[in-house]
Amino acid sequence: MTTLLVIAKEPRAGRVKTRLTPPFTPDQAAALAEASLADTLHTVAAAPATRRVLVLDGAPGPWLPSGFDVVPQCAGGLDERLAAAFAACAGPALLIGMDTPQVTPALLDVRLAPGEAVLGPAPDGGFWALGLASPAPAALLHGVPMSTATTGAVLRARLLAAGLRVRDLPPLRDVDTAADAHAVAGEAPRSRFAARLASCAPAVPA
Repeated sequence: MTTLLVIAKEPRAGRVKTRLTPPFTPDQAAALAEASLADTLHTVAAAPATRRVLVLDGAPGPWLPSGFDVVPQCAGGLDERLAAAFAACAGPALLIGMDTPQVTPALLDVRLAPGEAVLGPAPDGGFWALGLASPAPAALLHGVPMSTATTGAVLRARLLAAGLRVRDLPPLRDVDTAADAHAVAGEAPRSRFAARLASCAPAVPA
């Protein structure tokens, strides 16, 4: 089976989801981040896995369900932090972030064959999931530009250049903006995230 990794920030006002402000206040943005993280972690808890790891910038809170190992993020850019998260795994690993509360256990039930990688593309050009059968994370991730419209394409090219077979997961929209938030809540109307969004502010157009 696969180790499931979630890389996340502690949901504190002013530190997370800053692109949601405005229209949301920093406290509302943090509340939305907490709901998104809680949804993600409970989904991971329900998915089959050898081990579940939260790679956290900050301290755990009441949003953390049981069954997770919590390890701190290393210093450096996101590419270095992702590489370090994979490097701490023995065997196949699938990593996701805290920004896709609509993810389901079925999407995370990934079997990785030797020489294979899986990539979950995002509509903004990034990616929501990365799975590696036999991680060589420094060579694959160091230097990949993060949070750009070409991040996913650059990463895919890096994986292919390393001789890996790349299998795609379904695309998922991650929550960066208010429009993203409302679109994602519409995809997961029974989620903690959707309930928290409904309590924050009136809907904005996508």
